[in-house]
Amino acid sequence: MNVKVFDTKEAQDLLKAAANVGSEDGSARVQQIVSRLLGDLFKAIDDLDITPDEIWAGVHYFNKLGRDGEAALLAAGLGLEKFLDIRMDAADKAAEITGGTPRTIEGPLYVAGAPLRDAVSRIDVNPDEDAGPLVIRGTVTGPDGEPVAGAVVECWHANSKGFYSHFDPTGAQSEFNLRGAVSTAVDGKYEFRTLMPVGYGCPPQGATQQLLDVLGRHGNRPAHVHFFVTTDKYRKLTTQINIEGDPLIWDDFAYATREDLIPPVVEKIGGTALGMKTDAYKEIEFNIALTPLVQGRDNQLVNRLRASATA
Repeated sequence: MNVKVFDTKEAQDLLKAAANVGSEDGSARVQQIVSRLLGDLFKAIDDLDITPDEIWAGVHYFNKLGRDGEAALLAAGLGLEKFLDIRMDAADKAAEITGGTPRTIEGPLYVAGAPLRDAVSRIDVNPDEDAGPLVIRGTVTGPDGEPVAGAVVECWHANSKGFYSHFDPTGAQSEFNLRGAVSTAVDGKYEFRTLMPVGYGCPPQGATQQLLDVLGRHGNRPAHVHFFVTTDKYRKLTTQINIEGDPLIWDDFAYATREDLIPPVVEKIGGTALGMKTDAYKEIEFNIALTPLVQGRDNQLVNRLRASATA
């Protein structure tokens, strides 16, 4: 069409009316955000000469995205979650907050309500012939380097098929399989006895992979384990570790890999005494350092819709 109408009075009046800017009704903050995003879209249509066919293809795509329940997955895949981490890292630098275990994305597959145990939890509820035993242990410390007692460490990861309990399309996993929560001991220590995870790929027929295909991108993640660490004394940490040696560590479609979040995997024996499936097992030591509150509050808390269940 090769015309420009964004700066016309008609288009600007439409934008103002659609976002209801300046009205005493509604939320001024939402009006501000919608006006900016809608304005950016209108201008992009002008600048890129986006056709009506392309606009309606996009509208139908968002309908599919909602039906597939993949909006949070797409947010990770398009780097939106990573961008939020980049901004929080920059805010910490500006506030001269240093040290601490690096943050990285939460992802879309957390489920609240895992059984809380003291210091140690075995979380492989279901047997898995294709996954070897794994112990993840470490110490939670505060900004002063001292152990933090009573911190809640939550852990969740995929099984050997790349599926998470509660989201497993095969229905094969019990609730809270490979999900757990522990309260750190007086010495700040925690331990999860589990199975070695693998990476996963986006659902091949889902909306996220559909867009990635058009972009010429894959939708795979390396093997990883998610963590929340929460205490009243320090800021909540949202992070994850990658499993050393995975070929996709630096090619993660969700951009979650960080240099300090690839701890060594060590071969061990003595798993039978720990209740593991075999005597030989692998161990990852992942020590966690928390960061201070900011003016007495936790500015790392993110309010988002999360799944929950009762154990």
